[in-house]
Amino acid sequence: MGLPPHLITGLRGEQLAARYLRKAGYQIIDANFSTKLGETDIIARTKNGLLCFIEVKTRSPGHMFPPSDAVDHSKRENLKANAIAYLRANKVNDKEIRFDIMEVILYDLDTADFNHIKDAF
Repeated sequence: MGLPPHLITGLRGEQLAARYLRKAGYQIIDANFSTKLGETDIIARTKNGLLCFIEVKTRSPGHMFPPSDAVDHSKRENLKANAIAYLRANKVNDKEIRFDIMEVILYDLDTADFNHIKDAF
């Protein structure tokens, strides 16, 4: 039995977002970091070494609202708590981190548009 279509869409969006970020000079440190509060899709470092926790939201074309609208207050708080858990678990002492949202509009499995919202919250 295969994955439901929305999970396939989400996974492909995360793969394409990681590729986009690598091309933009980011180093992917981790992906799908999970705690009881949820999952952080991508953890990456910028060219300047800033640690970023990136939430990827993928949609097909024609949605009424942008994908980032799905990152509500509760989701943001969970992402922040997940980041703290990641920092502690990996003994990372970065004083400054950033939370980004990567919007992915997926046209087919190989074609997408991206909107990288840096410092989203």
